Amino acid sequence: MRMRIEDWFLTAEERGNRATGLDPWSLGNEVRPLIHGAAYFAELAARLDELGEGDLLLFADWRGDPDERLTDGGPEIGAAVAAAAARGALVRGLIWRSHLDLLRFSSAENRHLGERIEAAGGQAVLDTRTKPGGSHHQKFVIVRRRGDPSRDVAFLGGIDLCHSRRDDAEHLGDPQPCPMPGVYGPRPPWHDVQVAVRGPAVAEVEKVFCERWEDPAPETRDPLRRLRDHLQRLDDEPPLPRPGPPPPPAGTHAVQLLRTYPARRAGYPFAPHGERSVARAYHKVLRRARSLIYLEDQYLWSTDVIEPFAEALEREPGLRMVVVVPRHPDQDGWLAGPASLIGRADALHRLLQAGGDRVAIYDLENHRGTPVYVHAKACVVDDVWAAVGSDNVNLRSWSYDSELSCAVLDEQEDPRPPGGARRFARELRLALMAEHLDLPGDGPERDALCDPVTAFEAFAASAARLESWHAAGRTGPRPPGRLRPHPVPRLPRVRRALALPLYRFAIDPDGRPPALRRSRRF
Repeated sequence: MRMRIEDWFLTAEERGNRATGLDPWSLGNEVRPLIHGAAYFAELAARLDELGEGDLLLFADWRGDPDERLTDGGPEIGAAVAAAAARGALVRGLIWRSHLDLLRFSSAENRHLGERIEAAGGQAVLDTRTKPGGSHHQKFVIVRRRGDPSRDVAFLGGIDLCHSRRDDAEHLGDPQPCPMPGVYGPRPPWHDVQVAVRGPAVAEVEKVFCERWEDPAPETRDPLRRLRDHLQRLDDEPPLPRPGPPPPPAGTHAVQLLRTYPARRAGYPFAPHGERSVARAYHKVLRRARSLIYLEDQYLWSTDVIEPFAEALEREPGLRMVVVVPRHPDQDGWLAGPASLIGRADALHRLLQAGGDRVAIYDLENHRGTPVYVHAKACVVDDVWAAVGSDNVNLRSWSYDSELSCAVLDEQEDPRPPGGARRFARELRLALMAEHLDLPGDGPERDALCDPVTAFEAFAASAARLESWHAAGRTGPRPPGRLRPHPVPRLPRVRRALALPLYRFAIDPDGRPPALRRSRRF
């Protein structure tokens, strides 16, 4: 049966933002998953090295560390971008200014990356044009080649250009780590996903950059920061060149770009009332879910956000849901740690109430027994619709911060049973599942995971074996696999009460307009 794109993707009206220049979706693309930062950084290094006179490099980032190495032997990110600018490429960057380093953010690093680019002839803006306490969380890079649009590429997903991200399938961590709770060790293992996009969708990602770059609002309202930026030329916003035509078709993938922008008092010209197409896309696609929701997410918070998942589980008695999250939060303070767990505890309670034993939540460890920090933001529904982006399943990502996600529908059916699956979505799910199960890259064991029930049971059996090995004192050979059952957080009543205001107003704030907030709609 022919797939109707409008059954799965948002129409222009359903996006709920008439001010944007984005097309509803684009056809004829090739989207490749880049699982792990090491794979992404190696490919990015090669693309940056090719840039020269008249080429274009645009990027937006939540955190940027100029000294982060893209490969074992270099180059560093700052040097690679600066070298492209020095060779004559037009370089423009949108970097979130960030909160203070004292709070485990990246204010100094982001400024240093911007200064490095400016010194080489590019322009970088430290951008705080979002709600108070919010962030620009989009992470994407656009490369456009003068005279050869077939080589244009856009990278987007969950991977920042910074420390801790350059890990691989062994999950031994990045040699240049970010500070993390001690339970993750000196080199925190890091699981993440990015995609490389070729074809007409590259021009759509460029529109996302241009809309933000051309926002006339000042990058910061702080007069001292504005003066400092002006003296260091970090407030320059020279006009961008007129975008070239979309690249030619490159594959069989329909791509829809999904975004979050908050409902800011002084609205964005391209989203006067904000945009919540990430949330709206999940609501639409989950109404079609019938067999399996596979989700990897850093947070998984908020009952408002988890509700469409729960409703799907209650509606479809044959629907299963597999979730992979980090075992421990990335903040471990006396209040910050519990505040991070409040939303997850409530979300897991709602999912288990809705789906019972059809819901399974796991976390990961490497073969040394060190927990793996799951930073990925990826979802596959019924092996048809897949999304990889910067957005987490929480209120902050669905309403408060800026986010960018790539949803994919493949015109190519997957020939393996059960039927109806699409090649891209199924291959993404199998690649992620096979890694967590320690299965080889291809073969009958991997293909058996095409069946949702088999996949669900394979995860359960693998996690049970590893958990039993731990319970027995880790004696004998370690079973294959990296999955462990994720415990539902349980917080003492007093600590929960003390942490609740921090959770609601700082950790997971609600950026919806008041009317939508009252109705609990997006």
